[in-house]
This record gives sequence, structure tokens and C-alpha cells, in this order.
Amino acid sequence: MDDVIILGAGIVGVATGIYLLRRGRSVTLIDRREPGRETSFGNAGIIQREGVRPHAFPRDLAMLMQVGLHLSTAARYEPLALPKLAPALLRYWWESSPDHYAKVVQSYAPLIGRSIVTHADLMAQAGPEAEALVSKSGWLLAFRTDKKLRAEALKAQEDHDRFGISHRVVEWPELKQMEPALKGGLAGAIHWTDPWTVSDPGALVTQYFELFQRLGGKFVSGGANALEPDNGGWTATVDGVRHSAKQAVIALGPWAPDVLEKLGYRLPLFVKRGYHMHYDTKKGAKLNTLVLDPEVGYALAPMARGIRLTTGAEFALRDAAPTPVQLDKAEKSARELIDLGERVDAQPWKGARPCTPDMMPIIGKAPRHEGLFVGIGHAHHGFTLGPATGELLAQTMTGEETAIDIKPFGMERFLHR
Repeated sequence: MDDVIILGAGIVGVATGIYLLRRGRSVTLIDRREPGRETSFGNAGIIQREGVRPHAFPRDLAMLMQVGLHLSTAARYEPLALPKLAPALLRYWWESSPDHYAKVVQSYAPLIGRSIVTHADLMAQAGPEAEALVSKSGWLLAFRTDKKLRAEALKAQEDHDRFGISHRVVEWPELKQMEPALKGGLAGAIHWTDPWTVSDPGALVTQYFELFQRLGGKFVSGGANALEPDNGGWTATVDGVRHSAKQAVIALGPWAPDVLEKLGYRLPLFVKRGYHMHYDTKKGAKLNTLVLDPEVGYALAPMARGIRLTTGAEFALRDAAPTPVQLDKAEKSARELIDLGERVDAQPWKGARPCTPDMMPIIGKAPRHEGLFVGIGHAHHGFTLGPATGELLAQTMTGEETAIDIKPFGMERFLHR
């Protein structure tokens, strides 16, 4: 019997395993796929130290109309999925009201504050190949209109004053110097200088996984079709083989309900699906820094495989067939800003971000079972918060004082109503 079994080998599961191994625990990590090849793989690669404001449900009538009429690139929905998604989305809308959202930001900011600290910790131990994947020059939130730029600059200054987040306002002439390949159409940008960016998110998770193995962690390839309490501990059955431990962690991202609901936990979880595609460039165009175009709703990130275009949110059922409508729209807009070449990937990559209605992850002990812990529901910030979540879970599982208060992230908030 091990000390801990972890279901899910994305960045949350791998990081949790590392922090437990460093505390002397024996750990078995279980996943049906190679570590870091699901949701952790297909993101924009930002470690978002500036991300103290999670993505709220739009409350602007014009934006809601755009989404409702399928005119928005930033967000779309599948009509057939709405009956199942409606209860969670209604609560998401409610939690995004100004009063509720202010409380969310206050609780969320300390968690985001652990993002760079914990990634830096794992990178230092993982070694130079991990650190070589990282740029520490921040990223650009670019605006097509001066009005939007000025409004965002006021919010950025507030985040600096409240949370110590550093930034610069970059007007178009300087932005053009920073990114000569940009053709125009932009008023300027907020240059967030604290975050880090990663040229291959999947490769970074692989580096963390190799550290996990060097520390003595074991990996079992296969789907855990059952997780059951067993003689004061937990047993996961994979391909007919039982793997037992004193404690268990569910870090399955969008697949967590498949296990949790069998244990009696029906949580208001939903997914925001997203897509990415890599591109060559024309005329020697090169992108030095990640650029996010929020007025349209996509990001362009320089990656090892080319320029990665990542889309906004698609509200759909997790396992429904791909509908990369947003990718096509975003590509058209991106070509206005930079000379993208041909698509590199044979098909768009599709992933599902696991979300909660109050925009905060679920981190900590499952309230109805001894020895069961969860780290799920990170929405757009899973890659950012994977190591921070792993640190907090390892601390609470070993009886240490946690680096921050994790009460706001407890599962109980969804079970007592």
C-alpha cells in the first residue's frame, strides 16, 4: 500500500505528487494518457501572476447579445447543451455580480500570488531543460481602440495598488518597436511584466513528470474505472489491477465528475472548451511576446511549434464533437495583425477547461470521506495554478499549515445549499 494515489496526470496531479514525495510520502500517479497531454497541453502557456481577476460571466447587454446571436469570437455556446448547462451558467452569472465578484477577487488573489513562486520552485528542481522553456518578459494585452486601452489601464493600476501587480502602458509606436511584425490596427497594449510565458506547456509538464519519477514516484497508465474506500484507505482499479493507498487525490480536471459522482458528490461543474492551432509565418514575421486580442477574443503565442492561436470559451458538453467555429473567426482577425502562414497541425486541438460557477477552484479535503482530497475546477488558470494547488494539497494532507488560507476553495461551499 502506498501513502497516496493520485488520479490525473495533468499539471495539478504531477505537481501534487512532487510536493508529497518531497515530504516523504510514497505516491502512485494514474492516468489513461501520457502526463500533461490533455487540458495542460493546449493552453496559451502563460503563468498568469497578473490573473487576480478570474473570467466573469459577461453582464454587459451588448456582449450578451453578441454571444446569444453567435456573433462573438470570444465566447459561443452549443444550443443543444444549454438544458444541461443552464443551472451552472445561471449561478455563474449570479456569482459574477459586482458584489459577489469583488469577494471572489479578494479570495483568489492570494492563490494567484503563489503561481510564480511554486513554478519557480519546481523549475529549479526539474533542471535547466525546464527553465529553458520559460520567458520572463511578460505578455501583451493589446487593444484595437484607445477607449478600451484606457479603461484597462485604470484596472491595471488598481491591481498594482491592491495586489502589487506590475505593468506598463505601451502606446502603438513602442508596441511596433517591441513587435515589428505587427501590421497595425492596434492602439496600444498593457504590458504585464510579472507573468512568465512557456514555449511548450506540454513539454514543461513532461519535465515536471520526470522530476516526479526521479523523486521515486510511480506512474500507472490506464483509466481508473473505480475509486473506492477500502480498509481505512482507498483503492483504484486499473485494467483489473487494484492500487491501494492511505489517501487519494482526484485531479482529473473535466473528468473529475466521473469519479466524484459515484462517491456521492454532485457538484455544479461545467466545462469551457477551447481550441488551438499552430501557424508558420510569412515574410519572416516573428512574434517575440504573447499577444492577447481581447476585443476579438483570442491569443497569439510564440511556441516551439510555431505561432499558437488559442480561442476563447465554448460552452458545450465535454465529449461533444469538435466545433472549431471560433478558431476560423479568430484566424481571420489575427491575419489583420500579423502575416500568419499556413496551418501546421493537421487538425485543431480541442480541450475542456474544468470550471466552477464561482470562478474559484476546489482545493482540499472531500468533506464526507476520510483521506480523500481534490484539486479541480481551475478554469482558465489550470496551467498557472497547478503547482500552487499541488503545494497546498500536500501541505494539508501532511498536516502542515498551508501557505495561504484554503477555506475559500473548499468543496463545502457547493454542498450545503
